[in-house]
Amino acid sequence: MPNSNISPQEALRTLKEGNFRFYNNMSMNQDLLQQVKDTRFRQQPFAVVVSCMDSRTSAELIFDLGIGDIFSIRIAGNVITPGILGSLEYATAAAGARLILILGHTGCGAIKGACDDVRMGNLTGLLEHIKPAIARETTITENRSSDNEAFVTAVTHHNIQHSLEEVLAGSEVIRNLLQEGKVGIVTALYDIGNGRIEFFENEAVMPEMATMAGS
Repeated sequence: MPNSNISPQEALRTLKEGNFRFYNNMSMNQDLLQQVKDTRFRQQPFAVVVSCMDSRTSAELIFDLGIGDIFSIRIAGNVITPGILGSLEYATAAAGARLILILGHTGCGAIKGACDDVRMGNLTGLLEHIKPAIARETTITENRSSDNEAFVTAVTHHNIQHSLEEVLAGSEVIRNLLQEGKVGIVTALYDIGNGRIEFFENEAVMPEMATMAGS
């Protein structure tokens, strides 16, 4: 799908349709080897997905996509780091992806680790990126640990939204693309139990909302 020919809204619709096929077990029959040959000289991904490294959340599979359709950036807890920001800027400003999707998932080990204040080598620093989401969750005051599924779910949602805010705060390049109507950002949550993705469109930052988001 040539990315220059679609809008951020159309890119979002394509992702929704792909996940619908996936969780209804209607995935397309694709010739992946032919796609390898077709993309050997050029790629035109229409979207970039920032998701967790969890082995059950491969973006190409859960959106029923092929080789060369999207950029897939994976990191524990779908957190935003300078390296992730740089990758997003390349995907959008240089390669023309029209949509950024920040995708969390249920039962996230990184979220649970942050809730339990796990400390282990370099993982300690990574989990610090999730701590603001824990602080935001103020409605649950008892058993604020990974044993409390409701607490983990609430922190997961806060973390997804925090990642979106980190992208906006950390990248002037992406803010400019938003203002120019060339890219949109949306958040979503993947359910590892049934394969379905819930899109939080009320929290999205799409081109028509860019002026407000950049203020």
